[in-house]
Amino acid sequence: MTAHFGRRLRKGAATTAVAAAAVAALSASQAPAATGGHRTLAAGQTAPDGSDGSTGRSATGDSPYYTDLPPLSSPNPSPSQSPSIGTPVSVGEAEAGIPATVLDAYKKAEAELAESKPGCNLPWQLLAAIGKVESGQARGGQVDANGTTTSKILGPALDGNGFALIRDTDNGKYDGNSEYDQAVGPMQFIPSTWAWAGRDGNGDGVKDPNNVYDAALAAGHYLCRNDWNLSTDAGLRSAILSYNNSTDYLNTVLSWLEYYRKGTHSVPDGTGTLPSGRSDDGSGANPSPSTSTPATSTPSPSPSPSTPGDTTSPSPSAPATPTPTPTPTPTDTVSKLADAGTAKLTATAGDAFTKKISTRAQDAAGKGVAKVRIRFTIVGTTDATFAGGEKVAQAVTNASGVAVAPALQAGETTGDFTVRATLLGRTITALDYTASVTPRVADTLARTSTTALTCTPGGEFADQVEVKATYGGAVAGKVAATATLIKAADDATENDKGPYFKDADGKTVRTLTGLATDADGLLKLPKLYADDTTGTFLLRITTTGGATLTVELTVAAATDTSSPSPSASADPSPSASPSA
Repeated sequence: MTAHFGRRLRKGAATTAVAAAAVAALSASQAPAATGGHRTLAAGQTAPDGSDGSTGRSATGDSPYYTDLPPLSSPNPSPSQSPSIGTPVSVGEAEAGIPATVLDAYKKAEAELAESKPGCNLPWQLLAAIGKVESGQARGGQVDANGTTTSKILGPALDGNGFALIRDTDNGKYDGNSEYDQAVGPMQFIPSTWAWAGRDGNGDGVKDPNNVYDAALAAGHYLCRNDWNLSTDAGLRSAILSYNNSTDYLNTVLSWLEYYRKGTHSVPDGTGTLPSGRSDDGSGANPSPSTSTPATSTPSPSPSPSTPGDTTSPSPSAPATPTPTPTPTPTDTVSKLADAGTAKLTATAGDAFTKKISTRAQDAAGKGVAKVRIRFTIVGTTDATFAGGEKVAQAVTNASGVAVAPALQAGETTGDFTVRATLLGRTITALDYTASVTPRVADTLARTSTTALTCTPGGEFADQVEVKATYGGAVAGKVAATATLIKAADDATENDKGPYFKDADGKTVRTLTGLATDADGLLKLPKLYADDTTGTFLLRITTTGGATLTVELTVAAATDTSSPSPSASADPSPSASPSA
């Protein structure tokens, strides 16, 4: 297929008119969450997402996007889709082609989400639709073999001049801009969103927004948060609007979604088509997203020479309008982050933390600052998460300047970890909280059977030892335990003779570690064997929390239980008859 990269795709006026009519009909059906077209924001104004009840930003910071619509030559919509999801389109040879590596990234992300978040019902075609309007499928598939773009794809600086104002949040790590944030990569994540939404989609151990596998998987998880079901109109619209909060954006994505659902094909990397129209350029020109176009000024015309005899005084020049000093945003006034009375953060493994983190944003005078965003990040070796399974969460400060993080959920890893609170939009000292996950415990152990445990020398015990753990009378599931064959009740040293367990290689083992009760609090030990030593032996089982049980084991030779044979009669034999 002929490469179309860098070529402006020209569509006929008739096609454009049909497309406009189609999306206009769709717009009329949108929920109130759709907040109008792409917004031009004054300096200092921010662009909240709002789709999940928060005031965090969208994935892209509402950056510009490609506005080209797919061909609309087919009058028949797909019978499998609701008329409100997308617009009726036909498959065009060039536009339906998706670069091979980019297409593979979308499909791999769909497969991962189908397993990790099956209730979301994410179609890969939605990722393709977003990838189309965000970067033209990574600029027509300009990626290397690992899926990383051959050059960075950057949106404009979000400096408040025609766009949202988002000050630098990554020290220029991803976008190279240490003053303002810019959308990065084929799915156009702003750095502050990538910090918590980023994923490693290609398994190289790095979360790179410039890698299409990483970016596609991150976009999938972003769209699937908040328990949205993308198979419903409401869930689909909410997810798309959370990516870029614009009705025009929503309609454009839905059109490409329906288009790709009707059929696509793979094309070689680097040969995909690149859209021409962009939401920030009314003329339809297509400057590269990574290249800023300097504004040109029109010189003022020279004044006309005065006519002889003309006594009219020239009009005085209008006084220059001084540049107004930007009004500081609430974020600009924050001086420090302080704890707002967070209680001790402790939970048992697998349980939810009962206390939440509260952080106060303060100005230089110690007064609380409202309406600023605080990011909470879990760091350290832990599998604890916030409710919903994420490692990063955001909250907005209330009128008192306090932001409350979502509830923490402990995992199975015990020990301490850190939750770090940082201010979004400015770099000030972070505030760290220590949280602790303690092991599950039991305070009582009891055998589930009263059968005596006996064995003959060199034999094996017929019954396996099974115990049940409880804590406060309730089942104590997943509690760690240890079993040891000890020398005596007052000597917990491991015995060197008597009963024993076997390891995987059949070797003698008299201490078992790494045991745990099941969800019902039950623990069944492996089979026990006896050596040639007879006597009474002790097996001690202990659990985290202090529960201990000592079980007696008896090894004895088999006794002869058969009845003795009756003795011969003691009566004398009868005498011989006397001779005659």
